[in-house]
Amino acid sequence: MRNRVRELRTEHGWSQTELGERLGVSRQTVNAIENERYDPSLPLAFLISKAFGLPIEQLFFEDN
Repeated sequence: MRNRVRELRTEHGWSQTELGERLGVSRQTVNAIENERYDPSLPLAFLISKAFGLPIEQLFFEDN
C-alpha cells in the first residue's frame, strides 16, 4: 500500500518525531509508514487522517 504521509508531513513542517507525538507512536513507526515498510492499523490510519484533516482515501491507496 502506498501513502502520502511523508509529503503531507513535510508540507505541515513537522518532523517525524513531531508527527509521532501527535499520533502516540514512535519516530521509527512514522519512518516505517513513510517508507512503506509498515501498513498502519485502521485506528492509526484514522488518527493520521485526522492529523492532516484529510479522508483516509487521500492518504492511502493501493499500489497499481
